[in-house]
Amino acid sequence: MKVVVCVKQIPDPNTTGQLEPQTHFLKREGVEVVMDPGDEFGVEAALQLVETNGGEVTVVSMGPERGLDAVRKALAMGAAKGILISDEGLRGSDALTTARVLAAAIKREGFDLVITATESTDGYTGVVPQAIAELLDVPAVTFAKSVELDGSTLKVKRQTEAGYDLVEASLPAVLSVTAGVNEPRYPSLKGIMGAKSKPLDRLAPADLDLAGVGGASAGQTITEVANAPERAAGELIRDEGDAAKRIADFLVQRKVI
Repeated sequence: MKVVVCVKQIPDPNTTGQLEPQTHFLKREGVEVVMDPGDEFGVEAALQLVETNGGEVTVVSMGPERGLDAVRKALAMGAAKGILISDEGLRGSDALTTARVLAAAIKREGFDLVITATESTDGYTGVVPQAIAELLDVPAVTFAKSVELDGSTLKVKRQTEAGYDLVEASLPAVLSVTAGVNEPRYPSLKGIMGAKSKPLDRLAPADLDLAGVGGASAGQTITEVANAPERAAGELIRDEGDAAKRIADFLVQRKVI
């Protein structure tokens, strides 16, 4: 089985994000960057599946050259091969363009299963996994909190607000996983050293027969950025015999109960 995992290098979410003043893009140069924490769960899910069922894991990423660090971390965790699609023209790409590039690279590589996080920590669009599935013309199974493989059938517990749904899909498919799906492993020293000798492809849009993709062709632009309004002071309810009713009325008004 061939599993492809999408990973992304992002500014460290534990630091305060900075925006470029002219473009309003998230600043990525001169800041601390890491593999998106959500992607670590995707890599771990892929590794567990191939360890149980056989096969290999390939990681694919779109981004600047610094994105190699995220690919190499996945290789150190145990992935067999890495792919980085990098081109200055891709800077500022929207979610659909990102999905088109990733889908083209995945199709070129070949796959039985594609695994992603539910959304990136820097963009939060949450639409790229489903767009990749549409472009590859395969089922999309989202928000997986548990993953099993029975032959060529994917069995997933899909997280919902009320609990989870049991979902089955035939391979090939695209799967997005939640942070609760597993506990990602740490790269070992042996894995880190071994990652240096694993296959690593560097591609450009032209290698994928993609023309006119990138920030210039994005279907959306950021025209203005404003600070979020400060949180207003809450209402203090003093108990004068009617506090319980007032709190209940407050919750009913906001449809909490």
